[in-house]
Amino acid sequence: MGEKKNILKGLYNWTFLSIVILGIVLINVISSFVYKRFDMTADNRYSLAEGTIEFLENSENFSTRLNLKIYLEGNLPAEIKHFKNAIEDKLIEFREITGNKIEYQFIDPNVGTEGEQQELFQSIFADGKGILPMDMVYMKDGAQSQMMIWPGAIIEYGGSSVQSIQLLPGSKSGRPYQLNNLTGVIQNSINNLEYMLISSLRRATQEKKKRIAFLHGHGELTFPDTQRVRALISPYFSITDITLNDSIAALDGIDGLIIPRPRTTFSNKDLYIIDQFLMKGGRLMCFIDELYFNEDSLRQTGSAHTTRYPSLRLDKMLFDYGLTVNDKYVMDVRSAPMQVPYAEQSMIPWFYHVMATTTSHPITRNVEPISLEYTSEIQFVGNNPDIALTPILTSSTNATVTGMAPVLNLGMYKNYGKTPELVADPENENNKICIAGLAEGMFKSHFRNRIVDAFAKSKEIKYLDKSNAEGKVILIGNGRFLANEYDSILSQTGSTYQYRPKKNNDLQFSQDLINLKISHFFGNQEFFQNMTDYMMGDNSVLDIRSRQIDIHEIDKEKVIASAGFFRILNIALPVILILLLSLLITYRRRKKYSN
Repeated sequence: MGEKKNILKGLYNWTFLSIVILGIVLINVISSFVYKRFDMTADNRYSLAEGTIEFLENSENFSTRLNLKIYLEGNLPAEIKHFKNAIEDKLIEFREITGNKIEYQFIDPNVGTEGEQQELFQSIFADGKGILPMDMVYMKDGAQSQMMIWPGAIIEYGGSSVQSIQLLPGSKSGRPYQLNNLTGVIQNSINNLEYMLISSLRRATQEKKKRIAFLHGHGELTFPDTQRVRALISPYFSITDITLNDSIAALDGIDGLIIPRPRTTFSNKDLYIIDQFLMKGGRLMCFIDELYFNEDSLRQTGSAHTTRYPSLRLDKMLFDYGLTVNDKYVMDVRSAPMQVPYAEQSMIPWFYHVMATTTSHPITRNVEPISLEYTSEIQFVGNNPDIALTPILTSSTNATVTGMAPVLNLGMYKNYGKTPELVADPENENNKICIAGLAEGMFKSHFRNRIVDAFAKSKEIKYLDKSNAEGKVILIGNGRFLANEYDSILSQTGSTYQYRPKKNNDLQFSQDLINLKISHFFGNQEFFQNMTDYMMGDNSVLDIRSRQIDIHEIDKEKVIASAGFFRILNIALPVILILLLSLLITYRRRKKYSN
């Protein structure tokens, strides 16, 4: 009887063991065919954005197979291998959606003869227009070693190399990176990996670009003034310049129209052309200054009078679309300081340099504060139920507006003390002032009931008194937003000038604040990119740029206070557990065999 019981017990044990082994084998077999990740992070940093999924799911975006050649392979340091694994994980997720539409391969650029390597280096470097190499210095086996890697990829689409991606920054000449200083750089690149890959795939697969025109002829910002913002969107849109010249067909074939800081009056004909452009579903982006003042006079004398620009008449047309800009400046405690040399206080709070508060709208969600100097209030007007009106940028709750055409004074901050309150209840959400507004929907023509029937009913003119497709209008009460500082360079012939933006990216940094060594970062660049993407109906990278990935700093004081506890937990506890387990095993063995 005992022998039979032992046989059954042994059979049970072997059966159980076989089931466990079979289960493990099945799990491994299934996992080799099915890729699934579970994102348990609060900010969903390891999940694909909705725009990414929509872009990859749309088969029209991939008319043929796309191949990525990533030059990160070989004997790499652990930190770079971690980055390479992150790239592969992201591409595996992409392939789960697109199938065989996306292929990739990791290539070791240091394989082959010296001549073959040099030929490959020249090919992927492409005279500085391709992948830039990264020189690294690191410690290995107690000695300093140096390595050059090519941290980028080449996209092949339609049978040719069409796009390069720089995944990590290239080294400046003669200045290699210390590997132990690259941790933050690598982590930041991993956080931005989805955006870098999707934006590059978007550029590579784009067969037809929508057209965005910058308007001229009314004192708008010139080409040199807008070079930086043009460079941001030119990979995704076809950029052109338009002067209407009273031509009804001037905006034919244009999808989006940017009006950058106009300063002279619009004619009725020009307004009519813009109005009909919107009625046909056009996208209108207006950056308007209502007031002018001499900034040099302000700095020299401490005060300056503002004056209204001549009536643009454009603002009256925008009023019919539900938006208007007031000739008042917004004052906000959430602002950037100003340096005033030789004054009693060299750096003063300057309430007119507003650091705009972002909203939950996709254009500004999670974007850094927007720098807007001397900005005006935007108000929503009208009650057209077919138009949705949405604030995009606002002031903080501790903000107010000036009177019309105010006098600016550098000593103004003294009136508010050390803890300024510009309004009675500075915490009240109702105090927020709109400084960028969006109208979208089906509009009624500004010229409705304003033109004679003979013209309105002409078959040749094809006048629309209301929208035949959804249009969008965004109005920002700040015209200088788009302007970049630039250098003039005399051409080799000496007959013309070439222009290029200054080195400092004034969409992200203020040179004055840099000189004052004040840490800051503006979200103007992301705002403009998001705005054009949203207005043109392309949301593939909009929510990736807007994603907030929180990098939580280590609480050093807490670490010091808890150091002893964690030393015990990590060193003593495992030893104690092993000792207890050995005592338990010994006790059970003695009890078993003593009987």
